[in-house]
Amino acid sequence: MRASLKPGLKQRLIFQVPENKTVPFLYPEFDDFRAMPKVFATGFMVGLFECACMEVLKDHLDAGEGSLGIFISIDHVAPTPPGLTVTVDAECIAVEGWRITFQVSGHDGVDLIGQGRHQRMIVAWDRFDEKVAAKAKAAGLVAGEKVGGL
Repeated sequence: MRASLKPGLKQRLIFQVPENKTVPFLYPEFDDFRAMPKVFATGFMVGLFECACMEVLKDHLDAGEGSLGIFISIDHVAPTPPGLTVTVDAECIAVEGWRITFQVSGHDGVDLIGQGRHQRMIVAWDRFDEKVAAKAKAAGLVAGEKVGGL
């Protein structure tokens, strides 16, 4: 992690919501989800907020490093139908060792749709991958492809 990573760094992410990011597509294996209205799913919104935070970090990580979401506290306050464009703003508000805290919000051009706080942990992918492989082995799973560094 580079010294350039500090509070005050910001990123804006713009995303047009497609139908496949609505609630029925979140877990189509479950009838309750399939029966729900086609509005931007909270799970996909959270993922979009995480993407904005990862964009803040991108230019401040060393080779072989990445980040993992470790905490999220988001209020989803308004529905967004597919076709609307969501603007997400993320700001780094704290750097505490390897733990980075962000303030995030999203707006769909009509309403504030969500806001809150997100934390990410900076990790070395090689060490993370070793831990995942050891866990898979302990559980009797066959080790597969590399998990980190996507």
